[in-house]
Amino acid sequence: MADRFQVVPSVYVALRRSDDGEQVLLQLRQDTGYMDGHWAMAVAGHVESGESVVEAACREAAEELGIAIAAEDLVPLSVMHRTQGDSKPLNERVDFFFECRSWTGHPHRAEPDKAADLQWFPLEELPNPTVPHEHYILQHLQTKTLPRITTYGF
Repeated sequence: MADRFQVVPSVYVALRRSDDGEQVLLQLRQDTGYMDGHWAMAVAGHVESGESVVEAACREAAEELGIAIAAEDLVPLSVMHRTQGDSKPLNERVDFFFECRSWTGHPHRAEPDKAADLQWFPLEELPNPTVPHEHYILQHLQTKTLPRITTYGF
């Protein structure tokens, strides 16, 4: 009998504003053990046991940025089925991407030990390096070509 494919669910929230064109809030990862030194969506994390993807997105926003997001303000963008091709369960993912344009509070590095910086970037001028699968989503969001369901790494 073949091993069953296992996946780890994760959530991402693209916080967006339109002050000076379309912008997204990104954090510079540090000391996390994954893609340190890369820019990433400011809100991202694993879905915990017994938690919905929407609950996870709201929780991660509070933990990482100290802001409150209402579930109804989360707009689904895409679901990504992703692998690193090594068959390790931790590297087999289903990622749920949302965008949000309304929240309560002022985003700040609430976990400064995991984020070296936090900045707004125009979607057409993403920093280098950006976490590759997140760059894919943001680039397609900017060009309005983002598929609702996508695969990455297969």
